[in-house]
Amino acid sequence: MDVLNVAEAVRSRRPALRSLAVFALLSSPWIVANAAPVLSGSPATSVVAAHYYRFQPGVIDPGKKVIFSIVNKPSWAVFDATTGQVAGTPLPSNVGIFSNIVITGNDGTATAHLAPFSVTVIPLPNNPPRISGSPATSVVAGQAYSFQPGAIDPNGLTIKFGISGKPAWAAFDPNTGRLSGTPAAANAGTYANIVIVAYDGYMKGVLPAFSIVVRSAAATAIPVATPTTGSATLSWVPPTENTDGTVLGNLAGYHLYYGTSPDNLNESVTITNAGLTRYVLGGLATQTWYFALTAYNSIGVESGRTGVETLIVQ
Repeated sequence: MDVLNVAEAVRSRRPALRSLAVFALLSSPWIVANAAPVLSGSPATSVVAAHYYRFQPGVIDPGKKVIFSIVNKPSWAVFDATTGQVAGTPLPSNVGIFSNIVITGNDGTATAHLAPFSVTVIPLPNNPPRISGSPATSVVAGQAYSFQPGAIDPNGLTIKFGISGKPAWAAFDPNTGRLSGTPAAANAGTYANIVIVAYDGYMKGVLPAFSIVVRSAAATAIPVATPTTGSATLSWVPPTENTDGTVLGNLAGYHLYYGTSPDNLNESVTITNAGLTRYVLGGLATQTWYFALTAYNSIGVESGRTGVETLIVQ
């Protein structure tokens, strides 16, 4: 075979060799092993000041450990390089827009980026806690005294309580606002200007000042009427969906409304444990009471009320 024929024969085989090389390259396990991680997720783009924010991207990268990093992390948030979670509670001073946040995942050989996003911190509404209740204004020495106000925070924040003018013979619970104690005969007298405050960390609700008169049992010529009280046990099934049918994933607690008229449920209690399905309400006078319940989520959105339930306390 002459030189020209040999060259022609070589050229005629080149397309087949090229196709085989391309096929081998595309099928190579080296290419699969070095594919970039796949990140997913749609972070919330706003949060109300003083409320918790959290976002964690999804990741697919079989057989690889992915390490995360972030660019333009909000100053009020913390970032977990192991999970890619960005979370935190912005303060009212953090109101504004935190832009161009980028979360990146790297498996040691390849990198993927989640689309840039922004988080707007919305001002905390000017809605202080609402505190209610009518404390007894007298007690006979040697008998127990107890008063616990109802309180609700429209912003869905946790409420703590404070007191001024507390009688020396009484104890006060800052978690519930309960004032209780048993005065001795030596404590007879008037304890004036007692003020209980509900505080959500940013704003306060104040119960009107009241007095407690401790009467000596020996000096009580006119019997002091002590109202008979009882309790109501209420139970419910926690909600699992939002009104649009989506899954409710941030249930924070419940608001219990009650009163002596179905048209005026003027007393309330905030239940901050979303896992509760049963609650005992004490200190109720022996009469007919009416109750309704709502749920609220972690950003303070409150559901509609349940139907009004009736209970005769005996």
